[in-house]
Parts: sequence; C-alpha cells; structure tokens
Amino acid sequence: MTRSGRWGTFLGLTLTTAACGSGESPGAPAHVTPIVRPPAPENEFTPVELEATVDRLVTEINASSTRTMQMAVLLRNATGFWAPIVAAANRAMGELDVTGSVIGPVAPSEDGSESEDLQNLQIQQAVADGAEGIGLAPISDVQTAAVDEAVASGVHVVTLDADVAASKRAIYVGTLDRSAGATGASTLLAMLPPPRGTVIIHGSVNAAGSSGLERTQGAQDVFEAAGYEVLVRQSTWAAQGEVEDVEWMKTQVETADPPVVGLIGLFNISYRCAMAAEAAGKPELPIVTFDFDPKTVDYMRQGRIKATHIQRQYYQGYLVPYILYGIKNIGLDATRKLLTPQLVEGGLVDTGIDMVPWDKIDAYNDFLGSIEANQ
Repeated sequence: MTRSGRWGTFLGLTLTTAACGSGESPGAPAHVTPIVRPPAPENEFTPVELEATVDRLVTEINASSTRTMQMAVLLRNATGFWAPIVAAANRAMGELDVTGSVIGPVAPSEDGSESEDLQNLQIQQAVADGAEGIGLAPISDVQTAAVDEAVASGVHVVTLDADVAASKRAIYVGTLDRSAGATGASTLLAMLPPPRGTVIIHGSVNAAGSSGLERTQGAQDVFEAAGYEVLVRQSTWAAQGEVEDVEWMKTQVETADPPVVGLIGLFNISYRCAMAAEAAGKPELPIVTFDFDPKTVDYMRQGRIKATHIQRQYYQGYLVPYILYGIKNIGLDATRKLLTPQLVEGGLVDTGIDMVPWDKIDAYNDFLGSIEANQ
C-alpha cells in the first residue's frame, strides 16, 4: 500500500490513495492487465483531441512490457478550482493501477514562504518514499532546486497548472497563459463598442507570479492593438482583497477617461468585476471572466457575466499520471511524440480552455457531471 501516513501528519493532507500496484519490485514487468479507459462522454464540450491523445498513449503503453509504478501528485490546494484535478488524478491512477497519492494542500502563510518551504519538503519526501514520478503544481520558482534534486535522483517531474520553466522538469501540462489571456480578450472584444474606450483587466502585474503576468499581457496586447486604453488591477487574495479590488475597479468605472466599456477577470475571483460594475451603477457593462467559481456562475445566470473561460483543470490532473506512466514505460521521447498535437516548444502540453457563454451554463454543468469534475 502507499506510505502516505507520514505525509498526512507532517507534510500535508493525503486526499485519496489510488489503487495499489501488484506488489512486484519497482523495476520488474508487472502490468498483466491492459489499461482500459471508459469511453469519453458525448458532449459539445468534450475535448476530442485531448481524449484522442490519451488513447494513443494507452495503445502504445499497452504494447510495451508495462511495469508497476509509484508516483505522487503534489497540489497547492484541494477544493474549489483544485477539486477536479484531485478527482481526475485519482481516476487516472486507478485506471493505471499504480501506487500513489494525491497530496495537498500545503500549509498557508501570508507571504507564501511557509507554503513554498513545505512543498519543497513534500517533493523531497516523495523521493525518499520511493516515488518514481512526481506530478507537481508548483507554488513558485522557489521549487526549481527541489525539482532538479528529484530529477538528479532519477525521478521524472511533470508540472501542471504552473511551471518551473528553468528546472529540469520533463513536461508542463496546463494552460498556456499568454494564449489564454488573448482568447479571453477576444471574447470580450466582440462585445465592445468601437474605440475610444477603456477596458479594465482584473489580472496581475506581479513579475513573481509569471503565469498571471503572462495571461494579463496576452489580454492587454489584444485590447491595445484594437485601440483601447487598458487599466490593470493587481488581483488580491488577502483577507481584504475583495473589498480592495471592488473599490479600485468601481472608482475606475466612475472616473476613467475615456469611459470604461468593459471588464475582464483572469482568475477564479473574476466575479469581482461584476461586483465593481454593480457598485458603480453600471451593471450593463460587458464582462467576461475565467474559471467557474459558484459566484461567477450566479452572475452568469443573471446575464451579468457574458462568458467565462475554463482551464480544463480536470484534464490537467488526468493527463499527468498517464504522462508519468508513459515516461517510465516507453520513455520520455516516445511520450513526447505521442503528445505532439498539444505539444508546444518541445515540453509544454497545451490543454486549452473552454469558452462557456452565459446561456450554456447547464450544458457545461452536464459535461462536468459526466466526468465527475464539478467544482
């Protein structure tokens, strides 16, 4: 069985234990039963190309002398945005019949340093406990050294949701942030009156949070190329963040010159854009968002948020164990080749995003239910 007890008490919360392998030594051929995946749901939101990529991986792995494997998936959190990742990673590990656990969340701290240190310890502990592959949602670039140490020990690391690009990780799986920001901006652009006008981006100007900054710059480039002025609000997750974000955006809606003609939020707290427009007495302003927070959904049902963009985090969590298992059984180069339809720059797997209009909420909820990925 997995050795997760120590992780649960010392390094975080062990969320769920995946199926155990057949018990042979780590290097011995052992997977007698071929991997069998359930058929993909038939839904307009099913990412057919991603499903086909996993099927190719399964076919190639089943043709090899498959082996048992121990892995760990280390996340920053376990609820809300992260819940589909937890469900998907556990499902994939069960289908693969590997030994492993999904671990999270790391302990919170106001400046992030405690969480970063704890995640580094989790990486080290996973290696010490015999993990042959690690899926990691890194907190920041602080994880670079710990990732490199794991790789030097012979453990492949696949990152998801955020990357440590300067490390020796094998592959990144997730949203390509600059492209996602541009996609979201294009959605809002179609709803705007002709320039002149100002667009508010609830995003990031923080160079330390490189993925948020990339997404923001991708959106900003689209609006500026179209002739709009852009104001960027640094999103705030601290205790008073909602009040501060809403007040800042409200003030801009009331005073900006040229006037604000639309708002876009790029994170799971995007619904604050709708709160700000309402507080400024401009609920009719077009707003688009990211992610599927319950508050975002509520505003969509009211027609106040016109569309949101979902990062397919379920597929991030689902792909990572399959990729780790592929690297062990058929090698890194062969695994990368099979990922080619989504592979960018040699090591980035783009899982894409779903654009969900306000009047497609129920259809999208049905899709999430069909893969057990509701947040």
